[in-house]
Amino acid sequence: MPELSPRRRMLVLAICCMSLLIVSLDTTALNVGLPSMQRELHASTAGLQWTIDAYTLVLASLLMLAGSTGDRVGRKKVFMTGLVVFSIGSLLCSLAPNLESLIAFRMVQAVGGSMLNPVAMSIITNTFTEPRERARAIGVWGAVVGISMAAGPLVGGLLVESVGWRAIFWVNIPVGLAAVLLTLRFVPESRAPKARRPDPVGQVLVIALFGSLTYAIIEAPTAGTATVLPFAAVALVALAGLLWYEPRRDEPLIDLRFFRSAPFSGATVIAISAFASLGGFLFLSTLYLQNVRGLDALHAGLWMLPMAVPMFLCAPLAGRLVASRGPRLPLVVAGVAMTASAVLFAAFEAETSDTTLFLGYVVFGIGFGFVNAPITNTAVSGMPRSQAGVAAAVASTSRQLGQTLGVAVIGAVLASGITGSAYRTTFVTAARPGWWILAGCGLAVLTLGALTNGRWARTTADRAAQRLQSAEIRQVVGAGEPV
Repeated sequence: MPELSPRRRMLVLAICCMSLLIVSLDTTALNVGLPSMQRELHASTAGLQWTIDAYTLVLASLLMLAGSTGDRVGRKKVFMTGLVVFSIGSLLCSLAPNLESLIAFRMVQAVGGSMLNPVAMSIITNTFTEPRERARAIGVWGAVVGISMAAGPLVGGLLVESVGWRAIFWVNIPVGLAAVLLTLRFVPESRAPKARRPDPVGQVLVIALFGSLTYAIIEAPTAGTATVLPFAAVALVALAGLLWYEPRRDEPLIDLRFFRSAPFSGATVIAISAFASLGGFLFLSTLYLQNVRGLDALHAGLWMLPMAVPMFLCAPLAGRLVASRGPRLPLVVAGVAMTASAVLFAAFEAETSDTTLFLGYVVFGIGFGFVNAPITNTAVSGMPRSQAGVAAAVASTSRQLGQTLGVAVIGAVLASGITGSAYRTTFVTAARPGWWILAGCGLAVLTLGALTNGRWARTTADRAAQRLQSAEIRQVVGAGEPV
């Protein structure tokens, strides 16, 4: 990628952030529309889970493929393709006649979405090459999540109340098309020096692992053991296949050598834990505010602002802290806040009082606002720049997998504890085990954030990066190409 002027670099960052905005805004706004969808499409709790998880599942399955494809054929080309497919998927979702069609069209959306975030992060990593400048850029990237959290529930509530839930998907279309035109004009093309070969076997194993695991979790409360066990067995076999097959490839879909870096491994598990917490938190909050308290979509969206505003304010602060002091402090703050918020709901039934509900939302927003920037920075820092797309894709995959598992697990726990005839009176009690699970996720963020970002951890990261770079040089030399 050619050296760009400061103004051009900021423009590239803004364009990449537009893709994150429409993906994140779509998810947060859609949560507010779930009860409206449930009524119009006659969906069960499992059906609501699938409207979210069909998207995040496909996204998680294809992110690593998209990242490596961008490194191979050109990041700009893949990014623009993703914007077009995501916009088409959004249009189809807005026209869905039933729940089954909506789930299918959400999967089309996800195919496009898989080409956006990891490729955009790779473009940012290769545009901002100075570490401190890159950390600040990633902080801005994280702030966009906060913006989507702040705007998503409110925009979603307004659209649902004034037009209907289908209007949530209309917002993506003009933004997506504008991003296509701006990318075509201002984003330079870039790719890795050496093309990575496709890994179809690894891709099939990833899809089998994520899909069968999610199905087993979501359907467990209603489908019965005989139906769920085969899918759990498929997930185990797929995991074993990945662990056996991927290290034997020169250019695997998932390069397991990345996980020799303690900060990278820690960031992966932290991303899964943090986004599982986010997915479960939004799912429980949306259903409680509208189905138990009886709020309309707009007022439910307003109630989520105490969570969204701290996310928006804390994300750039986290980016500056990562740039000046490293990732440990923001991760510890995030872990403490997310754990405290979940415990407030689990042990003290924060939903039942306006004051504690407000406090729980604020504390969770602070925690999640601090977690995103250090995850991203740790995932790509220290890795060879030619591997930036794959490293960023693993981090993005971890986020989406976490959100998928959060909705699946928390939804399954909720469904198993609720009786249909007494939904409102049993909701708080049925949700309590889910809140304890979210507290455990926050504790994992705290513990791993403290343990995987010290001197020993940085040593393992340097060693892993050296091995990756040495292996890359040997491949280039073996292919007869100049180094």
